[in-house]
Amino acid sequence: MQVHIELKKVVDDSYDITIDTLPKIHFDTKVAVVTNATISKLHLDYLLSKISAKELHVITLKDGEEYKNQESIDTILNSLFEHRFNRKSMLIAFGGGVIGDMTGYAASIYQRGIDFVQIPTTLLSQVDASVGGKTGMNNKYGKNLVGAFHQPRAVYIDPYFLTTLPEREFGAGVAEVVKMAVTFNKDFFEFLESADLKKPEILQEAIKQAVQTKADVVSADEKEHGLRAALNYGHTFGHVIENETAYKKFLHGEAVAIGMVMANEMAVKMNLMSEKEALRVKALLEKYNLPTSYIINDVKNFYETFFLDKKSSDSSITFILPLGIGDVVITDKVDVGTIMCVLNKFGKA
Repeated sequence: MQVHIELKKVVDDSYDITIDTLPKIHFDTKVAVVTNATISKLHLDYLLSKISAKELHVITLKDGEEYKNQESIDTILNSLFEHRFNRKSMLIAFGGGVIGDMTGYAASIYQRGIDFVQIPTTLLSQVDASVGGKTGMNNKYGKNLVGAFHQPRAVYIDPYFLTTLPEREFGAGVAEVVKMAVTFNKDFFEFLESADLKKPEILQEAIKQAVQTKADVVSADEKEHGLRAALNYGHTFGHVIENETAYKKFLHGEAVAIGMVMANEMAVKMNLMSEKEALRVKALLEKYNLPTSYIINDVKNFYETFFLDKKSSDSSITFILPLGIGDVVITDKVDVGTIMCVLNKFGKA
């Protein structure tokens, strides 16, 4: 005996990404702004001058990747329950990628899902983390291993927020811009090689191109069944580095920069990329003072941690490797010998 449930339906989760001065926005519902202490001091007054709501609350979390955890999620959820938020209520993620990911995840699980808006304040979150609906948190096993796909209702990218961004945070964002160019757009990469991203008009153009690339990929593969996984270039290695250093030594973009160098080393070894192209990528990263080296203390442990990556299976590791500059391959066919050879190159002498 069978009972069939018909659930075929088309859900339009399309939304706009606005790259401009933040407009005046009114929400006809309860709204909670989720932010951290650093952003609150710098920009909360500016944000509150731009938004209004039927009822407005501010939830302030601790600042840092190490606080991207269940405790912070509980802080958000408890506040929503205490203020009697309902399914028509709204969250605003106001901060970098950590705030965006946690706010989106909290929105995805509160009463089985409420809406949220992204207002990213770092370059990394503006060009990458705020777009595409990936939400989540970290745990002791790794980065973003708990989460959900939950698209925002809108994304507002205001370059004004970048005026107070520390140098390291800016470089971390550049790493994600470089990632987009290496994997999908050779012309964009060449633009970045000669561009000065410290100039506002050039930076805005780079943000636009990076966001358009991310939007195109997400539109084609929202749930990361294929193409979208290419945006994890540098992340397979980078996530292990973050895990090994307890998310305290490197910013996410810095770990990704090192991860791209490691992935390029593997690509060169497999004749997918030339040594010259790998050096061009490394030079572009170093132009913005990004780290490009890392010493692996325990190569075997580093290798085993790969299997906690969301893209990996029980017996194989999925790597995102550049095919030169401007193209990419997603493969789980890298033999153990090649993997260990690359890791040993970064191991202790």
